[in-house]
Amino acid sequence: MPITTRRIRHDLKFRRTTVVSNTRITPQMARIVVKSPELEGFQCPGFDDHIRLAFPEPGQALDKPTPGERGLEWPNGRPETRQFTPRFFDPEAQELTLDFVLHEVGVAGPWAMDARPGDELGVGGPRGSFLVEGQADWELLMGDGTALPAIARRLEALPAGAKARAVIEVADAAEEQQIESAADVEMVWLHADKGETLQGYLDTLSLPEGEGFVFFAAEADAVSKAREKLDALGHPGSHLKASNYWRKGEADAHDH
Repeated sequence: MPITTRRIRHDLKFRRTTVVSNTRITPQMARIVVKSPELEGFQCPGFDDHIRLAFPEPGQALDKPTPGERGLEWPNGRPETRQFTPRFFDPEAQELTLDFVLHEVGVAGPWAMDARPGDELGVGGPRGSFLVEGQADWELLMGDGTALPAIARRLEALPAGAKARAVIEVADAAEEQQIESAADVEMVWLHADKGETLQGYLDTLSLPEGEGFVFFAAEADAVSKAREKLDALGHPGSHLKASNYWRKGEADAHDH
């Protein structure tokens, strides 16, 4: 079956959740599990779905917004929010797993460093999902550490017989993760501490024969270069999902 892509919309809903656990899975990434009966009906079928997390002020309870004409309306002012990709969702346990890149800048990284069971976290969305259907001859999934949750979800969803290459830029070898997949996967880890970057990898990129799907998510400049390179290689835009997960100098970006 040829590969196709489509987008679906979800009703906008905000949920208040509570931290269950906070585990350091690499030196610079924390895995936080939140739980709530309000997660009943939550859906995140797309491998790179975006949800918006709302972080309460220290020592304060999280308000619950109401839907308005221009999105959610907050009774006491909008809290700090950041976009994230869900890592896992367990509908039976009503638990959502999120991976946070740890850094001292902004709101999400510092919050994740100190998050403890019982802390509140708001979850809004996703507004929609990008679905990949059918099976391509090959898939190429590229990104930096912020794209790891999306790339891991895609690899875990691929069936036996599928072929994929994942190219991930991380700070150093300690940030590599074990990702399980039934597919035939080639993992390529680029280590920034050795000068290995996604933009450098793009300089020598070539594509296999046949029908392929490409996903690329990273800093905006790298995404722009990826689009130009793939266009030069003749890769069809219909089989590409390229996302600016963050932009240098901007705080309100896709944080992990």
